[in-house]
Amino acid sequence: MKLGSLQSSSIDGELVIVSRDLSRLTKASDIAPNLRTALEKWSEVEALLHERADQLEKGTVHYQAYDEAKMCSALPRTWLFADGSSFIYHVKLVRMARKAPLPETLETVPLMYQGECGKFLNPLEDIPQRDFSYGTDFEGEVGVVTDFVPMGTTPEEALKKVRLVLLINDVSLRGLIPAELAQGFGFFQSKPASALSPLALTPDELGRAWKQGRIHLPLEVKYNGSFFGHADAGAMHFDFGQLIAHAAKTRDLPAGAIIGSGTVSNEDHSKGSSCLAEKRMIETIETGQPKTPFMQVGDTIEIMMKNEHGENLFGRIFQKVKKVP
Repeated sequence: MKLGSLQSSSIDGELVIVSRDLSRLTKASDIAPNLRTALEKWSEVEALLHERADQLEKGTVHYQAYDEAKMCSALPRTWLFADGSSFIYHVKLVRMARKAPLPETLETVPLMYQGECGKFLNPLEDIPQRDFSYGTDFEGEVGVVTDFVPMGTTPEEALKKVRLVLLINDVSLRGLIPAELAQGFGFFQSKPASALSPLALTPDELGRAWKQGRIHLPLEVKYNGSFFGHADAGAMHFDFGQLIAHAAKTRDLPAGAIIGSGTVSNEDHSKGSSCLAEKRMIETIETGQPKTPFMQVGDTIEIMMKNEHGENLFGRIFQKVKKVP
């Protein structure tokens, strides 16, 4: 089942179900007004949504053409966005880039920060930037959306709380990160609003690609229309059960919480990268200095994921950088 949020007069959008081939959608606001509400009432609405999705595939329910330009991020806003960093090679590269030591617990304790979730940019919305010394970067990620997760939940039980999977462009301002972290109080100004894929999928839509708490498919990243990355998202060191349990160690997680994987990264450089910072570090290792600049006005980033049959699963994130006053 593919769920999304159609743009409407509400900041939360209107709940819709989209066909597997991304050609049609049907409204489901009579079941739940928006996706956030549906997640909060998942046990009550799940069967009804699946039934509506089956009717859409059969063409026995009213539908309209799917138009990506009319979609919000799958969850336009939610209660929590906690982003991990479960691809260890990425951690190593970005730490090298800012001359920071690796944490001693790199392979045993997930890294995680709490990001902006009060409003996600639409998947086709421009990335606003005021000062280009900030070092605007994209980060292609995968993520999950959870049901309510009680404090202290084990990784095994946490994995059972995954209700949806999606893609993320976690926008980062690399020029602000070192000084901000040096203050010893974590990310804030360096992590502005991100964007989500227009569609969030129930894990069964991934078939065999969803296993061991990971999405075993490549994440396709194009920068200014050209290949940038095709890294395997299944190469996570920590699985989503471990990430969710880490987030829930000292607090309950509300239904609708988004847990991000961190930037998808593989040690095989032929698979490219999922962010500019990593690309720049690889260039530094190979040539002695970075060659690729951070994003400027007009630069575009496209993120999507296809299954083994070449079918687009989540729609696409396609954003352009714009200058704002």
